[in-house]
Amino acid sequence: MASSRILSRFLFRRFFSGVGLVLLIVCGIIYAVTFVERLPSHPTVIAALNDAWIRLIEYVPLFLPLAVFMGTLVAYYNLTRSSEGVIISGAGLSPYQIGRPFLIGAFIIGAFATTVINPYAVSLTSENISREHLNLVDGKIWLHESSNDGHITIVATDMTKESDNLIFHNTTIYIQDSDFVLRQRIDSNKITLSESGLATNNATVSDTSGKIKTGQWNGKTLITPQTVLDRYLQPDQISFWNLPEFIQKMSNIGVSVRGHLVQFWTLLFLPLTMIAMATLGIAFSQTRQRRNHSFGTKFSLGILTCFALYFLLNVFTALGSNGTLPTLLAIIAPPLIIIAASGVFIASFDTI
Repeated sequence: MASSRILSRFLFRRFFSGVGLVLLIVCGIIYAVTFVERLPSHPTVIAALNDAWIRLIEYVPLFLPLAVFMGTLVAYYNLTRSSEGVIISGAGLSPYQIGRPFLIGAFIIGAFATTVINPYAVSLTSENISREHLNLVDGKIWLHESSNDGHITIVATDMTKESDNLIFHNTTIYIQDSDFVLRQRIDSNKITLSESGLATNNATVSDTSGKIKTGQWNGKTLITPQTVLDRYLQPDQISFWNLPEFIQKMSNIGVSVRGHLVQFWTLLFLPLTMIAMATLGIAFSQTRQRRNHSFGTKFSLGILTCFALYFLLNVFTALGSNGTLPTLLAIIAPPLIIIAASGVFIASFDTI
């Protein structure tokens, strides 16, 4: 029993060192490229570094499954190259027993990404909201409020967040009475929405009499910054911990939440996806050679397979998002298929 725990810890270290090495290389490349790309648009190097860090955290869920797969290949390659894999196999351990620490490690990585990295990434991007984080209609932000006093329609080309307030850029506001008769039109390059209402210092106000006024303008509205974010934020801009409550709230008012359900199930079953990629890595790592001379070929084939699987995952996600498949089935089917196919290959290899 003690020797089994020692071996498991040893394999744990090899797995995490392999995944860590891959993550370090991939993250370093992405961070450097993003920094160089963002540097011209920032006043200081520190601001560009911070923006590159935020972008890197956003990209982590995209390349994490690939990193787990590649890390598994690297760990197995190191075991084979040092003859440690031969010694472990000679002790009577099957590929399933050898791979168990890898699968547990993959589960831990997936759980950590869901419960820690995702909320952290959302907290970073929530302070830097821009149009690329929003679901837009015809490339613009449209807000409409109806009440007994009339109607307010807000059209803006962009939106940013400052503290607890939202800033609308290149904005036009239409104020109508209860019969939809236009009463006022307000144009401004910058309008602030806070809990107390709308405000701007450089508005152009036109009314039905043809008079045009310029200067400060304030307006009351039931729309709040939080309701705007709830309406327009993309599913990946909402923390995993907040998604269930958000989905329930949006369902109660009849808003489609299919995209948010896909995001929730994706995050919830991310550990299963990590296990699937580790299983695939174990399948590609099976060899009877003392020195794994075919590592380069297997590594290349594995990368190509990962890209094919990434396409498959996107297809299933799209089918779940448009309602062709149930959202839960669309998310859980691909990793189960990968695990089943990899398991069959490992079993057939082990019985040869």
